[in-house]
Amino acid sequence: MNLQRTALALALTGLMVGCSNSSSDDNQGTPFALTIAHINDTHSNFDPINSSFANPTLRDGQAVYNQFGGHPRLLSAVDEIKGSAERQDQSLLFLHGGDAWQGTGYFKLNNGRMNADILSLMGLDAMAVGNHEFDLDNATLAEFIDNVTFPVLGANMDVSQDADLADVSNLKPYVVFAFDGHTKTRVTDLDNLPQGQQLVAVFGVVLEDMPTISPNVGDVTFQAEVDTAQAIVDELKALGVDKILALTHLGTSRDINLAQNVDGIDVIVGGHSHSLLGDFSNLGMGDSEVQYAQLVETPNGGLTCIVQAGQYAQAVGQAEVVFDAQGNIDQCGGGNTLLSSDTFYAESQRQEADRLVGAEHAEVANFIAGQDNIRIQAEDATLRAHIDTHYKPALDEAYGEVIAQVPETLVHERRPGDNGMDEHGSRVAPIVAEGQRYWANLPEVVAETGMSVDLALVGAGGVRTNIDEGAYYEGSVSLELLPFSNYLSVVELTGAEIRQLLTETITLALPNDAHMGKFPYIGGARYVFKETESQVGGHIETLELLTGGTEAEPQWTAIEDTAHYNVVMTNYNANGNDDWHAMYEAQADGAKRFDIILVDGAPMVYPVEKVLFDGSSYTAVYADGAPDCDQTGAQCNTDALAVIEYIDDTRNELVEMQYQGVTLNRAQ
Repeated sequence: MNLQRTALALALTGLMVGCSNSSSDDNQGTPFALTIAHINDTHSNFDPINSSFANPTLRDGQAVYNQFGGHPRLLSAVDEIKGSAERQDQSLLFLHGGDAWQGTGYFKLNNGRMNADILSLMGLDAMAVGNHEFDLDNATLAEFIDNVTFPVLGANMDVSQDADLADVSNLKPYVVFAFDGHTKTRVTDLDNLPQGQQLVAVFGVVLEDMPTISPNVGDVTFQAEVDTAQAIVDELKALGVDKILALTHLGTSRDINLAQNVDGIDVIVGGHSHSLLGDFSNLGMGDSEVQYAQLVETPNGGLTCIVQAGQYAQAVGQAEVVFDAQGNIDQCGGGNTLLSSDTFYAESQRQEADRLVGAEHAEVANFIAGQDNIRIQAEDATLRAHIDTHYKPALDEAYGEVIAQVPETLVHERRPGDNGMDEHGSRVAPIVAEGQRYWANLPEVVAETGMSVDLALVGAGGVRTNIDEGAYYEGSVSLELLPFSNYLSVVELTGAEIRQLLTETITLALPNDAHMGKFPYIGGARYVFKETESQVGGHIETLELLTGGTEAEPQWTAIEDTAHYNVVMTNYNANGNDDWHAMYEAQADGAKRFDIILVDGAPMVYPVEKVLFDGSSYTAVYADGAPDCDQTGAQCNTDALAVIEYIDDTRNELVEMQYQGVTLNRAQ
């Protein structure tokens, strides 16, 4: 533990001793200290991920290439936090802010079953429902919830009309824990709360607009976040519970909104925006605008503390909270810690010759030891062996053939300018866009659609990984890069509709704490967006179509508002999901659109008549029936298959695109 956190822990220990944190008749009327270990948006990253960090004083400012996280490393870190709490007789909760599902080949092969297995071994106390928990169907989600050893929370979910989820007893609005020092008991009889113990409630809040983000919600409906949260807080306080945590999957901006509009939430443990809260500029990773354990004033003048712990199982958050005798926040601190491997390389290739040893290794290790937001963390050996024995062999087999060699890692950053990226942003999404445009223009596809494609649009959230240096496999695309099994849509839009779509989605992604998955990347075209008011708005300065030349020396022609263009994108975005509402508006009264899957290796198209929007979800209306992904020989993941074919055909040396499709010029 770093010096800052050690000082906080010592202060908390003194407070605990001074105010008797153990059981007594009037224990609820005394101050109380609570440790919250938390993770979120782990997205099935059971193995560590390749990463890097840099500091001007370390190795002459050169990057260090390492690995972060993975669930065995997370488990080892959390077990250390739990062990320290137990030795100090300190109360502790371990929480997950949702989106455990999706993201790697492990999920593609095992659906939610591996997540249920591994997360149950982690010793969680509760988890919020994330949007990606709805990626399959509610029967599979119900199986996951039934099989985990901790409650899954969603107070603003009404599952009463859903056949699969209505009777799932482990899906709850909230849970209450009673603490006697380190001893923790889950309260099951809320009409008879235990006396002489500290009571802490944890309730879950999920996205109120879930159907526009996750189309597979079945017959579940979602209530307003703020109204539900206030009602739950009032209910818990009426029961006699005065320390209340919200476990949310909303993103930091909506967490702040929740805190500003609801009285009585002490701590919000969040997810969804993948926010690594805190100052990581010492590692070359920037400083988040919303700080870790940021305090937000509530309507009645109280305080709510907000925390979130990044993404992909790379870090663990540790919040240290002190409540006063009335159950209000007195102190809230702590931080996120990136969990590093003990193996370091000088180059991203990670070859043995580039491995740092001896004095070079010691320099890096000593640097890490002096930081408060990164540490070398060993993996839990038992969990590592469990994954390697039961799950890893099938994953290795599923990757298929090598389709390219990657000479240098290509980084995917959702929004240009974030985390050290330049104004052009992701080097991966443009390849995805170009691949889907290429495939949609293959003669056998055009023969079915009758539409030669002019450009491609890709939502940043649909692209899930970097393209790492080294051999690149078919499964690297279908299992990791584009794992959602979307099919491609070719739709006719006017230049004005394209401009509207870009302007709206970019504008929504401008705030620092926005969810960036909606940000649009482009292939076969380019645009320049100029932000005129920081985090508020701007306009498209340039919007041009690639009409000739080569990738290295392209020729551009301005896109005209009144002209018509054929655009390829996933059916998810084509329907208007993830705030691509302009797509719905363009198709509300009729569409010229074809959705494409493969059946026995041949393209089969499904004409779309229009798109419906009921205020919460988007639905494509098909002229002759929707694609049947369960039919024999069907392959519906044409979004990924297109990119595989493009890379295999044209980019065996996989390097970034030579033209820049996206330029986001931020206001100074």
